[in-house]
Amino acid sequence: MALSFCGNDRGINSYSVAGGMLNNGCFVDALNLVPHVFLLFITFPILFIGWGSQSSKVQIHHNTWLHFPGHNMRWILTFSLLFVHVCEFAEGIVSNKEMLTNHLHLFMPAFMGFVAATTSVVYYHNIETSNFPKLLLVLFIYWVLAFITKSIKLWKFAEHKVGPQHLRFCITAVLVVLYGLLMAVEINVIRVRKYVFYAKPQKVKPPEDLQDLGVRFLQPFVNLLSKSTYWWMNSLIIGAHKRPIELKKIGKLPIAMRALTNYLRLKDAYEDQRTAEDPNRAPSIWRSMHRAFGRPILLSSTFRYLADLLGFAGPLCILGIVKYMDTTDSSPRPQHMTGNATHLGVYFMSSTELLENTSVLAVLLFLALVLQRTFLQASYYVAIETGINLRGALLAMIYNKMLRLSTSNMSMGEMTLGQINNLVAIETNQLMWFLFLCPNLWAMPVQIVMGVILLYYLLNVSALVGAAVIVLLAPVQYLIATKLADTQKSSLEHSTDRLKKTSEILKGIKLLKLYAWENIFCDSVEETRGKELTSLKTFALYTSMSIFMNAAIPIAAVLATFVMHHFLNGKGPAPSEAFAALALFHILVTPLFLLSTVVRFAVKALVSVQKLGEFLQSDEIGDDSWRNGDMFVSMEAGKKTPGGTKAINRKQPMRYQMDNYEQPTRRQMRPSETEDVAVKVSNGSFTWGSNLSTLSDINIRVPTGQLTMIVGQVGCGKSSLLLAMLGEMQTIDGRVHWSKLPDNETLQGNISWSVAEESDEDIRSKNRYSVAYATQKSWLLNATVEENITFGGPFNKQRYKTVIDACSLQPDIDLLPFGDQTEIGERGINLSGGQRQRICVARALYQNTNIVFLDDPFSALDIHLSDHLMQEGILKFLQDDKRTVVLVTHKLQYLIHADWIIAMKDGSVLREGTLKDIQTHDIELYDHWKTLMNRQDHGLEKDVQQDSQTTLERKTLRRAFYSREAKNQMDDEDEEEEEEEEDDDNMSTTTNRRSKIPWRVCWCYMSSGGFFMVFLMVSSKLLKHAVIVAIDYWLAIWTSTKTSGVVDGRAANATGPPPAAEDDSHYLPVFIILCAAGITLCLITSLTVEFLGLSAATNLHHNLLNKIIHAPIRFFDITPLGQILNRFSADTNIIDQHIPPTLESLTRSTLLCLSAIGVISSITPFFLFTLVPLAVAFYFIQKYFRVASKDLQDLDDSTQLPLLCHFSETAEGLTTIRAFRHEARFKQRMLELTDTNNTAYLFLSAANRWLEVRTDYLGAVIVLSAAGTSIWATSYGFYSGGLVGLGLTYALTVTNYLNWVVRNLADLEVQMAAVKKVNSFLDTESENYEGTMDASQVPENWPQDGEIKIQDLSVRYDPVLKPVLKHVNMFIEPGQKVGICGRTGSGKSSLSLAFFNMVDIYEGKIVIDGIDICKLPLQTLRSRLSIILQDPVLFSGSIRFNLDPERTCTDDRLWEALEIAQLKNMVKALPGGLDAVVTEGGENFSVGQRQLFCLARAFVRKSSILIMDEATASIDMATENILQKVVMTAFADRTVVTIAHRVHTILTADTVIVMKRGNILEYDKPETLLEQEDGVFASFVRADM
Repeated sequence: MALSFCGNDRGINSYSVAGGMLNNGCFVDALNLVPHVFLLFITFPILFIGWGSQSSKVQIHHNTWLHFPGHNMRWILTFSLLFVHVCEFAEGIVSNKEMLTNHLHLFMPAFMGFVAATTSVVYYHNIETSNFPKLLLVLFIYWVLAFITKSIKLWKFAEHKVGPQHLRFCITAVLVVLYGLLMAVEINVIRVRKYVFYAKPQKVKPPEDLQDLGVRFLQPFVNLLSKSTYWWMNSLIIGAHKRPIELKKIGKLPIAMRALTNYLRLKDAYEDQRTAEDPNRAPSIWRSMHRAFGRPILLSSTFRYLADLLGFAGPLCILGIVKYMDTTDSSPRPQHMTGNATHLGVYFMSSTELLENTSVLAVLLFLALVLQRTFLQASYYVAIETGINLRGALLAMIYNKMLRLSTSNMSMGEMTLGQINNLVAIETNQLMWFLFLCPNLWAMPVQIVMGVILLYYLLNVSALVGAAVIVLLAPVQYLIATKLADTQKSSLEHSTDRLKKTSEILKGIKLLKLYAWENIFCDSVEETRGKELTSLKTFALYTSMSIFMNAAIPIAAVLATFVMHHFLNGKGPAPSEAFAALALFHILVTPLFLLSTVVRFAVKALVSVQKLGEFLQSDEIGDDSWRNGDMFVSMEAGKKTPGGTKAINRKQPMRYQMDNYEQPTRRQMRPSETEDVAVKVSNGSFTWGSNLSTLSDINIRVPTGQLTMIVGQVGCGKSSLLLAMLGEMQTIDGRVHWSKLPDNETLQGNISWSVAEESDEDIRSKNRYSVAYATQKSWLLNATVEENITFGGPFNKQRYKTVIDACSLQPDIDLLPFGDQTEIGERGINLSGGQRQRICVARALYQNTNIVFLDDPFSALDIHLSDHLMQEGILKFLQDDKRTVVLVTHKLQYLIHADWIIAMKDGSVLREGTLKDIQTHDIELYDHWKTLMNRQDHGLEKDVQQDSQTTLERKTLRRAFYSREAKNQMDDEDEEEEEEEEDDDNMSTTTNRRSKIPWRVCWCYMSSGGFFMVFLMVSSKLLKHAVIVAIDYWLAIWTSTKTSGVVDGRAANATGPPPAAEDDSHYLPVFIILCAAGITLCLITSLTVEFLGLSAATNLHHNLLNKIIHAPIRFFDITPLGQILNRFSADTNIIDQHIPPTLESLTRSTLLCLSAIGVISSITPFFLFTLVPLAVAFYFIQKYFRVASKDLQDLDDSTQLPLLCHFSETAEGLTTIRAFRHEARFKQRMLELTDTNNTAYLFLSAANRWLEVRTDYLGAVIVLSAAGTSIWATSYGFYSGGLVGLGLTYALTVTNYLNWVVRNLADLEVQMAAVKKVNSFLDTESENYEGTMDASQVPENWPQDGEIKIQDLSVRYDPVLKPVLKHVNMFIEPGQKVGICGRTGSGKSSLSLAFFNMVDIYEGKIVIDGIDICKLPLQTLRSRLSIILQDPVLFSGSIRFNLDPERTCTDDRLWEALEIAQLKNMVKALPGGLDAVVTEGGENFSVGQRQLFCLARAFVRKSSILIMDEATASIDMATENILQKVVMTAFADRTVVTIAHRVHTILTADTVIVMKRGNILEYDKPETLLEQEDGVFASFVRADM
């Protein structure tokens, strides 16, 4: 019989047991089968019955999962067991070949052992997930039995003189050890869980993360196999194809990864460095990072070392395969049955023999690759997870510190918003990246050294030459990398500069168009862009150098090595050595290339840590670093406070020192009924830092429950006084005394991180200690209107409604698309100043606090609203609640309502007392006030709604939401695109969701780069790869020549005839030429790609800017500013810097993979058969991954934005948050946002690992099949070894590049979205700049007289909208002063825009001095008229630039204009006079001053027609009166059209026009109109007296 278990050799009875049972080798082997069979018989029924029925009904839910003790150990041991079984099986098969007949017992038990081991691990996994440990007993019995049978076998081997020199003895010994260890693991489980042999089994619950079903990130909880292959991600990634991944789908973070957990870890490590003897020493952030996150990094590095060592298996296996492939054919086989090779009647192989078998080597190569890749990905994953944890902790630390930064730091510019945003957006990410890359820092040198040693072993001295080439060029790489970083920095500076200019242009676009200045500003942006492009050119040059070095170094190294080898030995190397060396060079290049990047990141990380350290050490609130003199320091200073980083060097400032020193409360507010003073400041002097006292000699008191008003001129320190009382300023002297709390209420001074720690009562009462504070510069959250008003408080419908009415917000809310659920703030809809201010005031009113501070709440409101707010909000709502109110205001007519008045002047208090006191004691001041109060406070006539700034704001809002398209564009446009796509193919969306690559956009990008460049790039790329293949192919032919004619490669030099040396001399020059060509082509390709990208970026930005700046004003009404800015910032940045490298990398890796597959197929065509299933698998992997990756990337981006916004809005609203005492709530919100973003990022990186593990395994299969097919083919004598070596070397490179193809595809897809968005803006219509007349036909001094004829004029904003002016006729004589008034929406402002042809005039005409304005070129028309807008717009630059950007006027004329606008003295006082700096948006001047500058701007342009559009809205009365006079005198001979905001400003006009709904209602002299009792104008005037 051919297949007998014990063999059927002649003359031997295999079944005889004469020498004792156990001395028959076959019986021992049979005995080894018993445990395996036992396990299979018992577990299969349990698995099929128990789990078969269960899994069919219900998925075992992950809240029952548990890891038994020794979980990972068991998996590792089982895997080793499987591997050893494979070796045993292989050894059995090879030995069996040496026997005369088949001996099944040599390999059958090994096979069964393999099956049993696999079963054991499946069985264990199922028991673990259902948490049912009793069944583990079966496994325990199996391990014991297997251990015993294997030990018997080992003992018998030893008896029969089989020792370690025989392979089977070694394998058996290893198996005994493994079974013993597994038995120990099993005993440990029994010991810990006590599930048998113990009376009380231990009840164990799964980790709490898993009980919370919100946690979807399962990496820490799944078993080892799933952990290393990311199997648990499958459902998520494949599911993404059907429907997009949303935030709900990725759930919450596990507790160990949450920002709070990591923050506490890092903070403890940070705080513990503060020793008692040296409390002021700055703790080192590095040390804290090391203590908090050192262990996982160590683990990651260990994985990395293992992976690197396994990486060298590739070249060694190639060496072996090629070497033994040549020898196996030639050597005749000796007869093995002789000699002492047999014991126990069978053949025993020597240990080395197995490694000389090519098939075994191929399998080993495959296993080594799989393991190496698994370890590598594990190392990456651990490093990334640690990096994310670190980032969460750092963000929390920064935020915690930020909430306690002193205000003076913020305003004096030591810590600007920009710096904080940089810390959050850049520095934390730098550190995170450093952690990702830091295992490389110590792994790479080891890898390089090992590689060089192996090379030396293969090729002796010549290898060192090649290695030297690589090592010497590494510093050049580093140099290029640092240069890259520098140019990136400079281009970043230019691009921030360009962005600042662009955003200024967009904010002031209306003004620029009205003044015809858009081209001047456009040019200045183009100029900055030019500088940016210059540095981008340098950047492109260095990038291409870096890419070039990367591609060229291996070629150069190979060239140097083989040329050297040729000269030293007179001939080329053997094929086995040559290709092993080639593979080694490929391995060596990667670390050297990466090293430069890693070193650069390390340098950046050092800088980041330094910045972070400075930030964490900066002054905190209540840090009296500027105060001199001996101060009393409270006991609290040195102790460690329980929550929040301890204040560094915090001296308790004066304002805490009340009668009880112990309380570290920032302010204590609940006034007891007896006291009548809520806040008292005694001889205080306060500063914003740098010892210049801003407020000096302050002695005031704020009476409890009454209305206190603070008045004074602009800039006399009113707002500072409020902040000083809130403890935001530095105290130089004196103290702020908040009335003491009654004893029963004390206050928790320190608000801890987690809200859970605070008791309910604490939350309820916290409102009482806070101050409701409305700042002058309104501060809104990116949230809905309702959330902005309730501000985290409980929602009370009645109270909310009252507050909304008091602030007259209802009409505005009705206009918003979603009512009070509309998002406002940075990312929402931009409200106008007045609306924002009213929301802030509403917030202060709504909060249930004892004390309300209102800082000039009327500044952006008009008369009507101010009165309403004063009456309803302040007098009624607040006073009824007996709340203490402090109000800063300019509106003196409200003084009669005040219970207490504080008058300020130049940083000190001028007077304080009631109005009566001041009337009696300081008559002069009282009279001064009286003259200013030139309008008496009549009761408001409710039926008359006076037109105002507010209504104008509402109008803008309404205009923005007028048409449906506008609403669509308000929603994010991307969503819109999604919807569109889904409308197209609702049927097929489920199957094929967005897996298409946007070819059209790619083509658009390429074509904007220029066709010649595209052609050059494609051709040079193809050539380069052809040459590289040619180099390696030539090497293969060269090395194979010597072995072909001779029996053994070794014998060539001894027996080979001399001509052989002659023959191969011609190989060398060709080789050198090919290498040189390859290097040159590398240079050309790297340059073309980069410069293609550069020219595309140049063109796209240029077109975008021109399109947008020349777009009609309507475009800006319906497109949110943020969206336009995004095109210029994020999208332009992607096009500039990210697309070119991605494109380069994609083409390179794709071509490498293709050329490799081509080479292998041409060597062994059989390989193509295995390629088909691999290609299918690859297609599906990349298809699923691209979709999921895009979703996760979007999630990462969309969750990052709110986080950054939260930081910046906290930094802006620090004073408000601290006044309200809402720190804890904001911290909580920050932690949630951080966790959400970290979840998205973790999933993204896990998805990347998922992809890489899969493509790496595919690569390993490619290597295996390439090796397998070539070994099989060679055994039939098809090819020489050299070509096989070539094929395998190429197969090895494929594994490196497969995942890059997919990753780059996915990246490119995301980045092309930027091109798509920019493109969508390139389709906007431009305004018609030409006109029908030529500019030269217009008289030089037109319009000379300023005569305006309006004939039958009809105007609309857009052809789809209703007309705003209908058939208007009027005639204005030269030099007339005309006033226009009317209610909201009556078309006044539209009329003013019609003069400038800014709106669509579709009927009628406006004739100025005999020329129809519609025929004029826009530039000419707009440059000859002047307008003053309601919103003052100033640009950053000098005062001169703001008045006259065209540089056409003399200084005298500018001074004259400033004098008319009452600004001359102020400007003279500024450093630099006319060249004094104006900051962005004119922030360094008050609103009133800005408005005056806009007036001056109009005076500079000496045009005979001036239009004033509600220009006096934000000026106090004194200034306004001056202005009226000025306009009357300075413009005596010019035509002035005033659109009135306060009706009394046009009483002096020559003609008054009253408009209603786009028609003219009354048109006459003001005196005539006033006589008509029932006229509209008369009623307006009565209302405004």
